[in-house]
Amino acid sequence: MQFNRLFWQDLLLILTMAVLAGCGLIYEYLLSHYAGRVLGVMESAIYSMIGLMIVSMGLGAFAARKIKCAFNGFVWLELTVALIGTTAILMISGIVAFTQLLPQIIADTYAIPPDATPRGGLFKQLTWLALKTPYFFGFILGFLIGMEIPLIAKIREHIHQKHLENNLGTIYGADYIGAGIGAAIWVTFLLTIDISKASALTAALNLLAGAVFIFVYWSKLKYRLTLVSGHILLLIGLVLIYFNGNQWLNQMSNLLYLDKVVHSEKTVYQQVTITERRLGNEQPSIFNLYLNGRLQFSSADEHIYHSYLVAPTLEGSARQENILIIGGGDGLALRDVLTWHPKQVTLVDLDKALVDLFKAPKETLEPGLARRITELNHNSLSHPNVNLLHGDAFIVIDELLRQGKVYDSIIVDLPDPSHPDLNKLYSVNFYARLKQLLSGDGLISVQSTSPYHAKNAFISIGKTMKAAGFLHVEQYHDNVPSFGEWGWTIAAKAGLSARQRLSQKHQFSRPQTWLTLPMLLGSFEFAEGFYQQISEIPINYLGSHAIYQLHQQAWQDQQGIHSAFMHQEQNKN
Repeated sequence: MQFNRLFWQDLLLILTMAVLAGCGLIYEYLLSHYAGRVLGVMESAIYSMIGLMIVSMGLGAFAARKIKCAFNGFVWLELTVALIGTTAILMISGIVAFTQLLPQIIADTYAIPPDATPRGGLFKQLTWLALKTPYFFGFILGFLIGMEIPLIAKIREHIHQKHLENNLGTIYGADYIGAGIGAAIWVTFLLTIDISKASALTAALNLLAGAVFIFVYWSKLKYRLTLVSGHILLLIGLVLIYFNGNQWLNQMSNLLYLDKVVHSEKTVYQQVTITERRLGNEQPSIFNLYLNGRLQFSSADEHIYHSYLVAPTLEGSARQENILIIGGGDGLALRDVLTWHPKQVTLVDLDKALVDLFKAPKETLEPGLARRITELNHNSLSHPNVNLLHGDAFIVIDELLRQGKVYDSIIVDLPDPSHPDLNKLYSVNFYARLKQLLSGDGLISVQSTSPYHAKNAFISIGKTMKAAGFLHVEQYHDNVPSFGEWGWTIAAKAGLSARQRLSQKHQFSRPQTWLTLPMLLGSFEFAEGFYQQISEIPINYLGSHAIYQLHQQAWQDQQGIHSAFMHQEQNKN
């Protein structure tokens, strides 16, 4: 009988440790991903947060030695972890929103003119501190999570009434397995739901662990009614956060952008945010799309960007019958391509949820916004001549090569290389395989970040395409107000260069709403000495992360690490 009781208690402790390990890992992912949204540098935030939480877990393990009663300590610990775990993101969002709003509150209260709104000095420091709050909560949570293993180990030895030779091995084994299961749950399920729901569900497991310990070890606990009341109250809070947390987050997120947030959702791959700026006087509103806090397009001037991306490539290619687009899930580049009446367009985009949002906006967005999206992309993603492929372009193009596909023109409309995973899509390997897909008399264009803010990354893209075997590689630029100075790269694998081909024409063969041939030809000119140090700029080979590092260094040197609000304020992508 005694053996059975010990066995079941031991099994309970080991299973509890496995569950809590999974929760701990999920908290790391939740906080690091939300920190990436707030700071606008997803990869740096993730690595920094995970590293910080691991260190703080070690400190928490040391601190657990000071807890005299492991039973009481564990129940209070789980109640605290559940409380902080489910409210941390709401508190971070609230703190950041308050610091963004505070200067405007003061300006309105004291009738300070807009150009004198206080944003420097103390207010700048408060904003800086607010943007570090994800790391503060990450440290606190990591510290508390680190106390769980020592307390479970103490409880096991207490119920066995002896020192257990393999105690830590058993606990750590459960911890590692549980962490692996937690990672799988994060990837397969929690990534697909709202972050507030994910945090509430995770905290519910911590709360359940504490409740089970109250029931099993009731006689060993002090302040039992207080603990029970705390668990009941927090359970009510978890339910409220589960059903209302995302709405609260969206309301606070409005303050992170200059414009009103009209849609926000988290796909498996990214946070999608659409904002609206009402102009009044019956003028149409301006809509902006942000992915992970980075501006992707503004309806006010996206036509400038897409004209430069699409028109030179299709005009300079010998035919426009079969076109390949890499990226561009919003359908805007596709819209421009379809004006050339191709027989088939293949569009490859990783995020099916994003493509579906812009393909069938009526199913997700409110009617007015859905109508504007459809007007913007001309419902291009539903065109019968369009073939949509969902997957990592780095892999998908191998399948296209196996099928023997050849395209008259290729448009590469990918986000900036601001993440290590995107770096491979700017590599010699990637461009060399695209070259095999391009017809001998066709052209390829690549969005190439800012030649002003990220000059070395811009030049490196051109050098990398040249290293991939393209005969002619040229770059051009113009101002896109929402982004600032922006650049593109265009290449040919044979025959005349793009600039030579375009110079032979008198006008575009398809009407353009913005771009003219003289404007386009002038955009190939750069300031004196722009390419003076080109020999010192590296080529981006697969695995080198050269362009990613150049891009990150450039943006941080230019403007530092800012919130999405600061990105829009300073025209940063």
